Amino acid sequence: MDKANLIDIFKFLISLFTCQFAGFIGSLFTTPAIPIWYACLKKPTFAPPNSVFGPVWITLFALMGISAFLIWRRGLNDPLIKAALIVFIMQLLFNILWSITFFGMKLPLVGLIDIVILWVFILLTIKSFLKISKIAGLLLVPYLLWVSFATVLNFFLWRLNI
Repeated sequence: MDKANLIDIFKFLISLFTCQFAGFIGSLFTTPAIPIWYACLKKPTFAPPNSVFGPVWITLFALMGISAFLIWRRGLNDPLIKAALIVFIMQLLFNILWSITFFGMKLPLVGLIDIVILWVFILLTIKSFLKISKIAGLLLVPYLLWVSFATVLNFFLWRLNI
């Protein structure tokens, strides 16, 4: 195996690990709140069962990692790539922050504000990734769709429980 392949494998693993680790950090705030706080909230009829969230998020974080890898593997010399990865990191941080505000701090309104900002950063990430790699951008579409659904759910959880 040549050096370029080893570097790509390293970048792939780091990309996957980073995104899954972001999910893990979020779960530190989410998991304890589900059986106590979240279980007591009034929920809209379209709220999925709790068992759906884990597999969906693990899959979405994997897609994010693959997408980020496809961009990173092109190098960091191009300002377009650097800017795209910065936007990607921002959306990842707002993703973690949502778990902290919604579940950790138990503030659905603050979570709603955060998730709207997250949605914008996901859209900006997709737009910037598409300029570099169509596949990388398209891999994030399920994430945008899920966060769109989560935004609506967050709104109704806030409204039903104020």
